[in-house]
Amino acid sequence: MTDALDELALFPLQLVLFPGAPLPLRIFETRYLELVRDCSRSGQGFGVVMLDPATDQRTARHASIGTEAVIEDFSTLEDGLLGIRARGTRRFRIHHTSARDNGLLIGHVEWIAPEPARSIGPEFAALESLYRELVARLPAAELPEVEADNASQLGMALAGILPLDPPQAQELLAVSDPEERLRALCWLLGPDDASDAVPD
Repeated sequence: MTDALDELALFPLQLVLFPGAPLPLRIFETRYLELVRDCSRSGQGFGVVMLDPATDQRTARHASIGTEAVIEDFSTLEDGLLGIRARGTRRFRIHHTSARDNGLLIGHVEWIAPEPARSIGPEFAALESLYRELVARLPAAELPEVEADNASQLGMALAGILPLDPPQAQELLAVSDPEERLRALCWLLGPDDASDAVPD
């Protein structure tokens, strides 16, 4: 039902943003400076979608599922550019897009319902241990908050932190079942100790 779709300004990037994950950005293109200005005035977010790395700028394609980012802070960077810190909130699915005169892409989107809260099964104990190790090693600002025994939040957090290829991360973002995402993470990490996957 196209009449139920919302309009969302899009920021295509060669990365995948997950709900709860932080997103620092350097802003310099006019269309994205205007996007940040509009979002700060309205209090609304913008959509982050993964650019297909296999395409060039003339034929660039983006994923159909992305994550809304809400701006949390602004700063002036050392090079004089605008820096923002945003955080992923809810996922969306793009039905079609249009473009403003300044080239800003607008997605006509439906919001994906939040995943059900499910307990973390004992078969995923290694992933829980991995997240605890990440909490001990990384600055708090780089970590999404994960409630105790929440399979959806654990999977989203690990998928956003681990050094996955963007297409792999995009597949995990599109998953609709929390346990399926955790199983996929176990498969991607392989049989070795999960601690080997902790970023340096």
